[in-house]
Amino acid sequence: MKKTIILILCFVIALSFSACSAPSNQPEASQQSESRTLKKYSLSAKRKVIIDTDTGGDDASALILAAKSGNLDILGVTTLVGNVNLDQAAKNALAALEIAGSNVPVYKGSAENIKGEKIHAFSVYGTDGMGDMDLIHPEGKVEDKDGIDFILETVRQYPDEIEIITLGPATNIAKAIQRDPDTMKKVKMIWSMGTAGLGAGNASPVAEFNVYHDPHAYKIMLDSGIPITIIGLDMCGGDAMWTDAQFDKLRDTNPIGKFVTHSFFKLREFFKKNRSGDRVDNCDAMAMMCVIFNGFISDTISCHGSCITEKGETYGQVIFYQQGFTYDVVDNDFDYNVTLVNGVGKKDYFDLYRQTIMS
Repeated sequence: MKKTIILILCFVIALSFSACSAPSNQPEASQQSESRTLKKYSLSAKRKVIIDTDTGGDDASALILAAKSGNLDILGVTTLVGNVNLDQAAKNALAALEIAGSNVPVYKGSAENIKGEKIHAFSVYGTDGMGDMDLIHPEGKVEDKDGIDFILETVRQYPDEIEIITLGPATNIAKAIQRDPDTMKKVKMIWSMGTAGLGAGNASPVAEFNVYHDPHAYKIMLDSGIPITIIGLDMCGGDAMWTDAQFDKLRDTNPIGKFVTHSFFKLREFFKKNRSGDRVDNCDAMAMMCVIFNGFISDTISCHGSCITEKGETYGQVIFYQQGFTYDVVDNDFDYNVTLVNGVGKKDYFDLYRQTIMS
């Protein structure tokens, strides 16, 4: 009997030690999990890029990711009206780059759409596009050169080497194509965060904001024949959305994480009132992940893209004609210059982002 009691006591004590020690292992286990996530993907070879942005909080998070990754030679950032007006977009880009420790030059591009119409910029990221958290106090200044001229001069200097990552409307790209189509044909790749992909839109049931803001510009870009890789809204939903708990973790990571978290303040409010509770998407940094990391894209479709520019319910929708299909309503004589991303590492997205900004 005495032996039985002693054995029971030993078992209870062992359980107590096990229960007490478990919580202390959780941070270490989390770090090991994030480390494994980072090792799943490799950085792509270093290449020359221009980033084109209408800098709201999501664009800013993507600029920071690009600057911290170390494998992109960012020759310049061009800005335009979209999430916010042109001046604010430029200031936001400067502030985001500075918090990432980067002195990449910033150029102002389009203050209006391709048809010359002034666009009222509305942002779910707040009036300053960055959460209205008093984050934007850049020390640097915007370059004097016009952003579209910068794009063309850079492509002429590095023909067939430049990749343009466009995170906002396609206005700057379309204007560059109109000014000098021969030079723009020497762009190696355009990466576009735009369209609804094969899913639903956010500006309308079928149209995504960046395209809806200037569909005529997006059509010019699609019709240019330049190779384009598109990352649509359907790639940044579901498991790719960031939760309140993840934002808390990001905020506590370092000053960069705090900056990004605060810049999403107004968007998180908007989603809680109108959409998905404590989960928000971050499509621009998702698009940047696709550029930076080998293996992050898991599936693509070769397509021809057609943008609807006529006013009506489908205004701003991009229709994708998949290569290998025969469609009855068209002649199928397409230029399949679009690679539509159809699968990404959604579950790894947040951990990979956090690990990269810690480097």
